[in-house]
Amino acid sequence: MDLLQSSYAPEDASSPELSAAASSPDSSPLRLPSKSAAPAVDDTALALSAAASGSRPLDPSLHLVAFNPTADQLWAPILGPHHPHAPISSASGNRNHKLGHVEDAAVLPFLFDEQYNTFHRFGYASDPSGLHIVGDAQTQAPEPDTVYNLAPSEHKRRRLLAKADNQEEPLPPEAKNPASEEWILHNKQSPWAGRREGPPAELTDEQKQYAEAHAAKKAEKEARAEGKGERTEVVVKSTFHGKEERDYQGRSWITPPKDAKATNDHCYIPKRCVHEWVGHTKGVSAIRFFPKYGHLLLSASMDCKIKIWDVLESRTCMRTYMGHSKAVRDISFSNDGTKFLSAGYDRNIQYWDTETGQVISTFSTGKVPYVVKLNPDDDKQHILLAGMSDKKIVQWDMKSGQITQEYDQHLGAVNTITFVDNNRRFVTSSDDKSLRVWEFGIPVVIKYISEPHMHSMPSIALHPNSNWLAAQSLDNQILIYSTKERFQLNKKKRFAGHIVAGYACQVNFSPDGRFVMSGDGEGSCWFWDWKSCRRFKTLKCHNGVCIGCEWHPLETSKVATCGWDGVIKYW
Repeated sequence: MDLLQSSYAPEDASSPELSAAASSPDSSPLRLPSKSAAPAVDDTALALSAAASGSRPLDPSLHLVAFNPTADQLWAPILGPHHPHAPISSASGNRNHKLGHVEDAAVLPFLFDEQYNTFHRFGYASDPSGLHIVGDAQTQAPEPDTVYNLAPSEHKRRRLLAKADNQEEPLPPEAKNPASEEWILHNKQSPWAGRREGPPAELTDEQKQYAEAHAAKKAEKEARAEGKGERTEVVVKSTFHGKEERDYQGRSWITPPKDAKATNDHCYIPKRCVHEWVGHTKGVSAIRFFPKYGHLLLSASMDCKIKIWDVLESRTCMRTYMGHSKAVRDISFSNDGTKFLSAGYDRNIQYWDTETGQVISTFSTGKVPYVVKLNPDDDKQHILLAGMSDKKIVQWDMKSGQITQEYDQHLGAVNTITFVDNNRRFVTSSDDKSLRVWEFGIPVVIKYISEPHMHSMPSIALHPNSNWLAAQSLDNQILIYSTKERFQLNKKKRFAGHIVAGYACQVNFSPDGRFVMSGDGEGSCWFWDWKSCRRFKTLKCHNGVCIGCEWHPLETSKVATCGWDGVIKYW
């Protein structure tokens, strides 16, 4: 070992420290120096690329790169510096468009048009930054004028100055006459712009007649426009068609018979037509039986008339009420039947006396009333509610004639008003395809029903037990809603089969609640069983649309229908 150590001893072992360490038995033996067996690598290309990385990028035309380039070299632009906001390390580099990098810029169309027109009009404009003026240096100012903030007089002055600068020679005196050829030439107008009109030729007889007729028509139109604000007065009158207004005992013709009562609590489907009332010259829009007794039938028509018919005995027209200038939309009896309301397209609501035919009062807001209803409580028969075409439900006090409340939440014309919950609440439907529930007297919606699948519901009827509402939906079905707190849809009950799309056909119940009936657009009257929801019977009633149907309140198998053919039928 001493021999080996001496042979591998370092050359400078003559120093006392090293000799002592080498001779010490505790010191570790010296290791041999390591040598690499790999061949030498030519790093000339790497050195050249490192030297050129700060000055030039890769050549995009190269198909072979002899070294590993860095990310900066891969995404370096061919010309110019890097975009300051573009991520260099992204896969798309600094290109967000196939032609390069496109920056987003927002310029209002008005500001662009203003500067564009200013530049083409005055020769200068503001650049997009708003800090510099581009164009004629002589017109630059801290806040230069634009074409939009100059007065018309200044525009005219500048135009005249520009014209004076362009004219080297003074204008001849003929050029000041707009009817001369020189004026046309100097003003660069069309050849026919300033030509004089020749003397008017005489009109032929046919042309004179046409001119006179046109003048008369224009004068009539102006007169009609002047009187447009004034409502045309309609003479309110009523005609009694019966034999006598009072019988030998002094009873009025509207007095119900004393022995009138329901013969049976069980209702049956009618089978045949027993009578037809023909008297209206146009379609009938609504019919209503006399409350509780049904010995009279009130009908409203598109011929602007309201008629009342005897149902029990003579079955003739008893009285005609004429007070509307346009078609009558809806009618509604008071609780005792001595008075009724009518709503017409002449924007008037009239309160009639059934017996005498006199108009007690007239109400109007200037909008078309679509539905009218009195509060069903006996102590609130002076309160009138009307659904209007301007999306409001208006409440009148008929004693004072003043509007006491407006329920304004709907988004379309109001079609129906139905009182529920012992007349403390009422439900309205509208063209906005929704149902809204209101507390009477409080213009705040307490329940709003609207679903994407819902359609408009132009007719709603209350079940005799007051627990359900039947709503005629314009998707050819009748939907049932509960009148409890939640007012939710009863998905188990649905009556379909009839065609009512586009028509406000009335829906109704039999007095015992066993049957649901409705008219349809093809002139038929449909009957369904309430429990099973199955179609019970269909009667072909009218030639046109069967718009209304009413079940007699006492006669358990009698039904009245009306249609757009102007006929009222009793089944």
